[in-house]
Amino acid sequence: MEHLSSIDASFLHLETPETPMHVASLALVDAPEGDITDFYNKVKKLVGDRMHLSGVLTRKLAAMPFELAEPVWIEDHDIDLDYHIRHMTVRKPGTMQEFDQLIGRLHSMLLDRSRPLWEIYVIDGLESGQVGIYAKLHHSGIDGKAGMEFAKVLYDTTEEIRTVIPPRRSRGGAYQLGFAELLRAGFTNAAHQYRKLAGMMPVTANLWGKAANIMASQSMKSGERPLNLGMAPRTIFNDSITNQRSFARLTLSMDEVKALGKRAGGTINTVIMTMCSEALRGFLKDRGLLPKESLIAMVPASLRSADDDTMNNQVTMIRVDLATDIEDLRERFHAIHDSSEAGKSVVRELKEVLAVDFPVMGAPWFMTGLASLIGRSRLLNQMPAVGNVLISNVPGPPVPLYIAGARMQHYYPVSIPYHGSGLNITLHSYAGQLEFGITACRRMLPQDEAYELLERLEQALRKIEALPNEAAAAEAAAGEAKVDDTVPVKKKARAKTSTARKAPRRRKAATGKPSSAS
Repeated sequence: MEHLSSIDASFLHLETPETPMHVASLALVDAPEGDITDFYNKVKKLVGDRMHLSGVLTRKLAAMPFELAEPVWIEDHDIDLDYHIRHMTVRKPGTMQEFDQLIGRLHSMLLDRSRPLWEIYVIDGLESGQVGIYAKLHHSGIDGKAGMEFAKVLYDTTEEIRTVIPPRRSRGGAYQLGFAELLRAGFTNAAHQYRKLAGMMPVTANLWGKAANIMASQSMKSGERPLNLGMAPRTIFNDSITNQRSFARLTLSMDEVKALGKRAGGTINTVIMTMCSEALRGFLKDRGLLPKESLIAMVPASLRSADDDTMNNQVTMIRVDLATDIEDLRERFHAIHDSSEAGKSVVRELKEVLAVDFPVMGAPWFMTGLASLIGRSRLLNQMPAVGNVLISNVPGPPVPLYIAGARMQHYYPVSIPYHGSGLNITLHSYAGQLEFGITACRRMLPQDEAYELLERLEQALRKIEALPNEAAAAEAAAGEAKVDDTVPVKKKARAKTSTARKAPRRRKAATGKPSSAS
């Protein structure tokens, strides 16, 4: 028996028919040798042989009596692989658009909570000859980083299918736990968590004090644009959603984006966020729907340590200013970078507290009722928006992977839109590529408009490439300073004075914002 944390369980309680709370990966693999049925059977055998290596594949839920506490994971000793691993064929002619539409439909279907919360689909019929592997798992048991650890279990790094030590023979167990056993376990776990919280109170107070100081310093860091954000303006994406999904994909070179970030005076994340900002700004502006206030992105931030490979959720959210009210792209780039770094600095200070589990008695029925109320009423229209779009970047495998001997050419994420945030842009790295997946409510962003947003992301990348090379400008400035060191003492003093007068103008021309930008 394993208790779900409050974060893990929240993905169960917030799930409704309109808001499936599973995440997925979509691999495109080279055409396997032989018949597709042979490949499907190889995949099924591979998963069956390895499923004991990942608890997410072998556990199912057991609910607490009267939903007084969070449910627990228990081992399932009777897993039907023919149910969990399925074969599908894209209708002819098998275009990539038809493939994307199929993925959107599969992603809209709820997982069966009476079974382990995962499904894998082997999809053929693509005119390219490739085969798709769509694997979805419930978010209650896995986050983005844990998903990458799961991939290491399922996939190989060479064409050769590695062998693993088989599991020990199971002697079976109770199909469900008893009433008294569940109730006692729930109260025991809650008491343990409250004792842990009490012990952390002195540390918590100290950390909150540090965070308050950071936030205060951020409010004074830039005289032109505050780093502390207010509520987000309402857009077409901030409404109740349906269970229908649209999905679109994009692949970029990771080295290209990384070099571009450095050249423009930011990071990979800065380039990605600026691409999203420019794409969304143009998309809404052309429709006369762009708010005067800046859009705000909700960005997951991992709380997981580097050596932690547990299959659960360890994540929080930061809010990043997309600066869509700024016309100049270079100025917007630096405003986004400042906002992102400010959010991450607060998380670093509070990481120890944010990772603590906060149990709440009666949370299941309370949160389930709240999710239904939000989705089936007009309550969202009366409330201010916390953010406008979900944007996530997860580090992925740096080397090519194989499944059942077939090489994966692409490895896309398929994520979760929700009431109030009907658009999710997630990407992860894979073998030198950045793989984007846009998942949205189909009513808010139909399939053709999802493709339009992809085109705008590519156009935004080209615009960022046209920005001045700030890395070269910084190197040139450093070179000038070195030359000054060779000037005789008396002349050197005059040269320094001249440089000091010109420096602010040069910095302003290079960045378009105060020197606090990084």
